Amino acid sequence: MSDSSPARPTAVLDVWCELQCTDCRTALDDLRALRARYGDRLELRLRHFPLDKHKHAFAAAQAAEEAAAQGQGWPYVEAVLGRVAELDRAGERMLVDTARELGLDAEEFDTALIDGRHILIVDADQAEGKAIGVTGTPTYVIGGERLDGGKSQEGIRERIEEIADRLLAAPRA
Repeated sequence: MSDSSPARPTAVLDVWCELQCTDCRTALDDLRALRARYGDRLELRLRHFPLDKHKHAFAAAQAAEEAAAQGQGWPYVEAVLGRVAELDRAGERMLVDTARELGLDAEEFDTALIDGRHILIVDADQAEGKAIGVTGTPTYVIGGERLDGGKSQEGIRERIEEIADRLLAAPRA
């Protein structure tokens, strides 16, 4: 028996993030609130934008992709962002330890960081971000609008909600 009900409208929020960024850690509360409000009607997509000033950010982005490949992308991202200062000190060891603590295959993380299997995804995200004007993190893109949370998170969630509500109310063609 097929479900003949129409698909619920969805909106996409791209979150350009860097896992060694304290502003991105602060933004987690807003992302959790958005997830709670919209559930699966708002697709949150992590987009990588490692900044040169953070020496472990590129490895952290690759590790987040490995976590996603193992089915735990957002839990891993939240765990790493919750430990930004530790990432500064411990680097890649902390990324693998966090995977192990979440019950992920830590050896596979270690191998992924060595063989670079996720580098192309991270590079592509960063290139796309630069192309659309992302200069810092967090930066949000929803409904064609770019919102810079790196300057201030003040009012960002409300603005995202306004755009999401408009997108979700729009009739689907």
